Order: sequence, then C-alpha cells, then structure tokens
Amino acid sequence: MSEPRTTETTDSTERTTGATGTKPLLRIEDLWKSYGNEDVLCGVDLTVDRGDVEVLVGPSGSGKSTMLRCINRLTEIDSGSIYLEDMEVTAPETDPNEVRQQIGMVFQDINLFAHLTARKNITLGLRKVRNLSEAEARQRADTELERVGLADQADSYPAQLSGGQKQRVGIARALAMDPEVMLFDEPTSALDPELSNEVLEVMHELVAEGMTMVVVTHEMRFARNGASSMSFLDGGEVIERGPPEDLFENPSHERTARFFESIRHD
Repeated sequence: MSEPRTTETTDSTERTTGATGTKPLLRIEDLWKSYGNEDVLCGVDLTVDRGDVEVLVGPSGSGKSTMLRCINRLTEIDSGSIYLEDMEVTAPETDPNEVRQQIGMVFQDINLFAHLTARKNITLGLRKVRNLSEAEARQRADTELERVGLADQADSYPAQLSGGQKQRVGIARALAMDPEVMLFDEPTSALDPELSNEVLEVMHELVAEGMTMVVVTHEMRFARNGASSMSFLDGGEVIERGPPEDLFENPSHERTARFFESIRHD
C-alpha cells in the first residue's frame, strides 16, 4: 500500500480532541481499505465535531462513498479505527446494528420497500430494531414525515411518489432512529434539478437544526453554503481540508485547484 500524501497537518492531540478542544463526535484514524491490489482508502484521518457538517468532494473513485460505508459498518475496514464518541465503531465486538442505530445513512439508491407505504417503510425498523410498539412507531414515523414535508403522503406507496419524495422518505426513515450522525451518499444524484431542490431543502433544514452530518455530494451550492468543513479526496487520500471558502477560492494544493477549476468549466 502506498504512503499517504495528505497535506492536512494535525497532530495526535488535535485528532483526539478536535479543533474546538473537546472530544469529536466522530473520529477516523489511519483508515485503510483495499479491494484486491487497489487501495481505495489510504490512511485517512478525519474528525467531525457535534453539530458540524463535513462535505466530502472529489473525483469519482476517490474513496468518498467507501468512507461512508466504513463509518456505518456496511464495509469492513482493513486497518485503522473509527470512533463515535467513546464507542469504537470498528471494534470486532461492536454490534453493527448498534452502530447503524446511531449512524443513519441515506443512499444514492433510495431502497424503499415497494410493497410498504411511506409510513410502514419507517415503522418497520422502529419495531424490529428499536422494539417500539405499533402505536409508538406510527407516531414517530408521522412526526418524521411531517419533518420532511410529507405528512400527506404517509399512506402512499413508493410507486406513487416522485423521486424527490422517495428520497425524503428515506431521510425520514433514517431520522426516525434518532441517530447521532447522518451520512448522505450522493442523495440527489439520481434526481432532476427540481426534485434535487426538494431534498436539498430538507438537508439545509437539518443543518439549521444542528444535525451532525457527513455528506458526499456534487451539489457545490450545498457544499459552499451548508458545510462547516470540506475535505477534498483523490486516490483514497484527503488531499486538502478546510472551510468551504478556502477550498473554493484559495486552495493550497494544486490538485484541489484543478478539481474546482474543472467544476467551474462544466
């Protein structure tokens, strides 16, 4: 495996305590993941404080989605560690289902159950994982559907919903588990601009509410306006990290500059 070339300069104390001097909510240390001979993540370090929004950008194949899947234990790492406060997410004894209750994820592919209504797509996990009663699960599902602007679609099936509405149901399903962190993996990539705006509006509302989020997206308006911090990945490494305005307007790494220049010309 190649040596990391990240330009982010953080010592071990900052990685442990975070930029604010308090323990980060989410901490990734020296994360490696390979498929065969291909290194997908190469010694990634990252900390996210409670209430912050970390946006991951970079070319296709740079490791962004793999990082999210490692955080949520959908993909097992090769080496390194991931912590959610004091819980070591990647420890062999840690139950992945416990991780996924506390780290919600919204996928590029919406993955709703076609035979269940919007409400029942949400109550299923609440009853099986959270062990809520039917009445409690229904109440929480209706609350989250209202939160994403779909109170009137609770009894609709996925085939009756637009792509944007289905993605908002997916967000409501993740929120219903009351997670500590929300992961978003290209949630608007399959949607046209109008439907994308529906989803982005909900995400901006979550930012305003103080939800801790890690977001992979090509939506640069969200990255500029919604992110607390941005990380630019290439070749499985964090090449540069900082406030959005710095990466957009004054990147310190030539590879970062070329990426944002290419976006401006698209």
